[in-house]
Amino acid sequence: MAEKSYRAAIMGLGMMGGADQVSAEAIGQSVATMDGTHLEALRGHERVDVVAGSSRDAGRRERFEQRCGARTYADWREMIEKEKPDIVSVATYTPVHAEQTIRCAEAGVRAIWCEKPIATTLVEADAMVAACERSGTLLVINHNRRFKPNHQRIADMIAEGVVGEMRSANLQWASGRLGNVGTHAIDTLRMITRREIVAVSGHLDLSDKPDCRGDDFHDPGVSGMLRMEGDLVATVDAPNYSVAPLLIQVNGSNGRVTIDRRAIVIESWDGVEQSLAEPELDGMSYATQGVVAWLDGGTPFCAPGADAVRTFEAIVGMHVSHDRDAAWVELPLAGEDRERPVHSG
Repeated sequence: MAEKSYRAAIMGLGMMGGADQVSAEAIGQSVATMDGTHLEALRGHERVDVVAGSSRDAGRRERFEQRCGARTYADWREMIEKEKPDIVSVATYTPVHAEQTIRCAEAGVRAIWCEKPIATTLVEADAMVAACERSGTLLVINHNRRFKPNHQRIADMIAEGVVGEMRSANLQWASGRLGNVGTHAIDTLRMITRREIVAVSGHLDLSDKPDCRGDDFHDPGVSGMLRMEGDLVATVDAPNYSVAPLLIQVNGSNGRVTIDRRAIVIESWDGVEQSLAEPELDGMSYATQGVVAWLDGGTPFCAPGADAVRTFEAIVGMHVSHDRDAAWVELPLAGEDRERPVHSG
């Protein structure tokens, strides 16, 4: 019996959703240097058919049709109703993630692959998770390092004691953007240490740096600290005008692990060094494999969407901390803090 194929649709046909280079150039980036896009990852799987895409922008729709021959819609609601996809990628701006995800779940979409940050408020994020739980829909948030075998392996190795007892951690990244760039660094740290963040202290960089996507968005850099389970403390260094490359570092009693854009390196304090091999595919292609495996028979997905709420909560918490003169803010957040909007994506 032939294996089942799955119908996929993409909401948002810009750089991340539709692999649109025109959109990438508008914000000074290149599709070719990215760790995958929704379009290329989905259509790269032999059992996924990208049947449609939606965008309010006529130019993006036209270029998407030329790239992959799929049908396009100006209205995402019409696309869902007519195409009845199994998989939907939500690659739109964050303020509409909740509405689109909830509507898709209610319409019977089986797997929703949503861009990060998950939402604008924690209340919205909670509603997205709840809607998918009610409908039995898989919710995936695109923290793409979660899907890579080498990152999964280093998490195992740290748990097995490759650095000894964890003593501290450090995060840095370029260009500020706590919500859009910092979410990857914070989520990766949570992933590889397998420890939750229990409190945050943050000072936002409010220097006048325009957002590359326009005046409707404000995603400042940050300097601060994350306190994790077991009193593990991570420093965060990401001001707006930093050009320092991505660095995720875990320091232990026997050595340290360093993750940058090039490699994962394990260094012992006695001078022995090793690197983990780079994966064969980009992170988003591995995510597609996981989604298909889940659709086939309920194989557990490596990063359930509810987990991404905790990463977003740390980001919201740093905004709250800034308002309180960088005081420590305990997690989980409660009350009005869960309604605090962060217009980062």
